[in-house]
Amino acid sequence: MDMNTPDPNLGWLSEEELAQARRRLPIVCVEAIPVRVDGLGRITEVGLLLRATPGGAMARMLVTGRVMYGETIREALFRHIEKDLGPMAFPLLPANPVPAQVAEYFPLPGISPFVDERQHAVSLVFIVPVTGTCDPRQDALEVSWLSPQEATLDSTIADMEGGRGALLRAVLASAGVF
Repeated sequence: MDMNTPDPNLGWLSEEELAQARRRLPIVCVEAIPVRVDGLGRITEVGLLLRATPGGAMARMLVTGRVMYGETIREALFRHIEKDLGPMAFPLLPANPVPAQVAEYFPLPGISPFVDERQHAVSLVFIVPVTGTCDPRQDALEVSWLSPQEATLDSTIADMEGGRGALLRAVLASAGVF
């Protein structure tokens, strides 16, 4: 790209700009819990991503990411689901997305149950039914489909970082799974 040509996507920050923003502002994020539902809309399976952490450990994760400048919540959800689960996941996004939970992540432990060492982030958490084939992309190694009971076992929760296990339990409980 020519240095005089403006970036066509003004919603992207350079790594330096993002680092500076993370030090000064809460970052708005979305998190999606991909689910499979039966004909009555009851959750039958929960999709969890398996990723390698920067330290080389394996961790279970939710679909997650930032909301870009000028992007709607709905567009951010769709973009991150497609990025993590592939273009054939076919998410069923509601006409008016309303989060099932709001999680506030802090860089220091003890302020809330949710920790993200990189930033202070406010995350809108959604349950999103998917009907298609999910093939992990980006840095996800696999997507595992677990029953809600398997997804909330202590052993599964222990594989989730930053308090996301507690978040998963709370969101599934709010959906009447337990």
